Amino acid sequence: MTINRPGLPGDLPPAETLWARWALVAAFGTTAARESRPSAHRTGHWIDDDGLHLDDGGCTWWVMSRAGEGRYVLYGEDESSGTRWHRPPVDVLAGGPAWLPWEELEDRRSGGELGCVYWYEDGTWARAPYPDGLDDDGLDCGMGELADRAQAARLLVERLAPVDGGPGPEAVLAEAEAGPLRDVDALLARLRDPDGEEPEPATVARALARAGLTPRPATG
Repeated sequence: MTINRPGLPGDLPPAETLWARWALVAAFGTTAARESRPSAHRTGHWIDDDGLHLDDGGCTWWVMSRAGEGRYVLYGEDESSGTRWHRPPVDVLAGGPAWLPWEELEDRRSGGELGCVYWYEDGTWARAPYPDGLDDDGLDCGMGELADRAQAARLLVERLAPVDGGPGPEAVLAEAEAGPLRDVDALLARLRDPDGEEPEPATVARALARAGLTPRPATG
């Protein structure tokens, strides 16, 4: 899936799809030790009570949060973004709906950290209008891998051991997108950690549940 520079709302897959891909990558890389680290000291993909995170520890960070039924917000910064350096600076919050996490976004903007903001409601992504001449808002470098299923699947290859007859990473992603995952125990049995740490199926299972990727427990 191609993302323009600067990004266009139509470049992103539906928010539910993007959430499922990102959450699966984040959950499969979860360990108790990583969960115990403050967000400021974490890198990679992860999920917490604030939503989904991506941080490479240097030039890009992103957050995706749920904001109610059918509402999501995606925001972040990549060094390729020119919104803050454009003259006049681009107001990436212009036209944003009232349900956005305004305090968080304003705090990020005041600290010079916010490169772009996209919001999703009624099945459609939107963002602030951009002036002619803006070269990039960072969306491509930040979300390019997750916006395309084949590229997102490559992020799972090191986390999911292949099994004869079992679904490959792209099929697992497709199942997560359709939701919920079916044979979770079989997936947990295939976990592997490229960093040499012992996989933690119980921790991964909790992360999958937190993201809404597993069936909800039946209620009496």
